[in-house]
Amino acid sequence: MEFTETFKQAGPCAFSPNARFLAVAVDYRLVIRDVHTLKVVQLFTCLDKITYIEWALDSEYILCGLFKRPMIQAWSLAQPEWTCKIDEGPAGISYARWSPDSRHILTTSEFQLRLTVWSLLNTACIHVQWPKHGSKGVSFTKDGKFAAICTRRDCKDYVNLLSCYTWEIMGVFAVDTLDLSDIQWSPDDSAIVIWDSLLEYKVLIYSPDGRCLSKYQAYESGLGVKSVSWSPCSQFLAVGSYDQMIRVLNHLTWKVFAEFTHLSTVRGPCAAAVFKEVDEPLQLDMSELSLTDEFVQRNADNTAETYIQVRYDVMEVPITLPSQKPPADKPNPKQGIGFITWSSDSQYICTRNDSMPTVLWIWDVQRLELASILIQKDPIRAAAWDPTCPRLVLCTGSTNLYMWTPSGAYCINVPFPHFSVLDLKWNWDGSCLLLKDKESFCCAAVPLLQESSDYSSDD
Repeated sequence: MEFTETFKQAGPCAFSPNARFLAVAVDYRLVIRDVHTLKVVQLFTCLDKITYIEWALDSEYILCGLFKRPMIQAWSLAQPEWTCKIDEGPAGISYARWSPDSRHILTTSEFQLRLTVWSLLNTACIHVQWPKHGSKGVSFTKDGKFAAICTRRDCKDYVNLLSCYTWEIMGVFAVDTLDLSDIQWSPDDSAIVIWDSLLEYKVLIYSPDGRCLSKYQAYESGLGVKSVSWSPCSQFLAVGSYDQMIRVLNHLTWKVFAEFTHLSTVRGPCAAAVFKEVDEPLQLDMSELSLTDEFVQRNADNTAETYIQVRYDVMEVPITLPSQKPPADKPNPKQGIGFITWSSDSQYICTRNDSMPTVLWIWDVQRLELASILIQKDPIRAAAWDPTCPRLVLCTGSTNLYMWTPSGAYCINVPFPHFSVLDLKWNWDGSCLLLKDKESFCCAAVPLLQESSDYSSDD
């Protein structure tokens, strides 16, 4: 793995959807770099500190959220002199997003008073009253034709279906939720999943015309759904809940066909490979080197300096995983499946039980079994699948990067002193990784995955 030099950043960073550019926020400046050379191709100056950035799907425009003002500014790569400024006045702006056609911006006002669709082609704007959430509750079809927007009025939740061409409301239907949490279209646009708040375990599947296809409720008492994720192939729906289980539904009958439990003790028989991160001290003994007396005297106290590297040890089962019990007197307990992400081929699911923040679970959906467990020294901050193959990369805020493939797990040292990997993102074509420290970033070129490839800690 090859690393670039480090560059300054002071906010969000994002790859363009066409995988050619990297946008980096540096306080109130937006820096656009070429992905291959990391040379600056455009520099835009905003009116305030940038707290959010998002590329349009066609990679021609980019918006910056200046939520402290609050205000939105949009820029064009093709026409650097063009700019757009959106200010909702006293209503404020809590969130902004692009529409699939890359020519409209959707903003949500403070206190969810209204959602506004702003056109970049003319001065027209369309309002949707009482959106349910600020940053959640809006989902677009993959073909970009329709938007599903959750609203709430008269103490009841509704879904508004809008055309992304005319922005007319095509239909409105009420949903059977007490307090709707979020909504997602399936990747093939055939179904919509809606789930209730954590106080009520309820997962609802709707057709685009508003018919309820299925209602799933695993249990009635206790905290409910915490995370939901469609598989890229649209055939599976993974539901993570506070009872430390993930349930996978199929798209034909909407019944559960797999249940994966995250227990603190893993017992046999178990075919999963368990990898544990351990320290590997390296002793540099210079006692047998031919050195001058002056050099030896000057370095007499440092003849054996210790350098720490890390590696994965393969552990045997049974094994007890590090876990923590959440306090019973505090809200939003850190337990349950708070993180679910699918591999691009829909074969593997990566999960994290929030009561075990240092443990990552990888499940094989084809074989319906646990494939691997990664036990880290520090809490896992981010994990992401390669967009092109079953390869998982994660970070823990240390100076190392960690990689898992079906053939094994590897520790990779980032070759910069005091560079802690706090976050990571894949480029859309899987060619490189963005690694973020607190005030800097670098990119890493990732080699093509081969079944028999042998990685080492210093690759």
